[in-house]
Amino acid sequence: MNGFFYITRRLLKHMMPRRHGGRIINMTSLSGLKGMPGQVNYSAAKAALLGATKALAQEVAPRNITVNAVAPGFIQTDMTKELPEDELKKLIPVGRFGKPEEVAAVVAFLASDAAAYVTGEVINVNGGLYT
Repeated sequence: MNGFFYITRRLLKHMMPRRHGGRIINMTSLSGLKGMPGQVNYSAAKAALLGATKALAQEVAPRNITVNAVAPGFIQTDMTKELPEDELKKLIPVGRFGKPEEVAAVVAFLASDAAAYVTGEVINVNGGLYT
């Protein structure tokens, strides 16, 4: 949460007075939505980021600034390369880990003018793995 707080505070100092609007996109995790055993601190931090995203979205909306979050599930990255992928894929309805490009596409949408009316939302990119 420290990273979110310090970076966002600094960004808003520049975004708020200009009234040109802007986009803040936070990266959270499936862990923040459902919790993960053995990752209490990580899950708690990501869940806190969800609440902060929703609260900040309401505060800065009058300045034409949107605040959203993206919550990836299991994505093929260095962070997941040591996980038992064959076992975990059985839990994911689409039957595979996601690709970084799939997460990037959601972020690109949220950063675009097409998402100007989307704020305070959490978009899950998890292949249908919700519980």
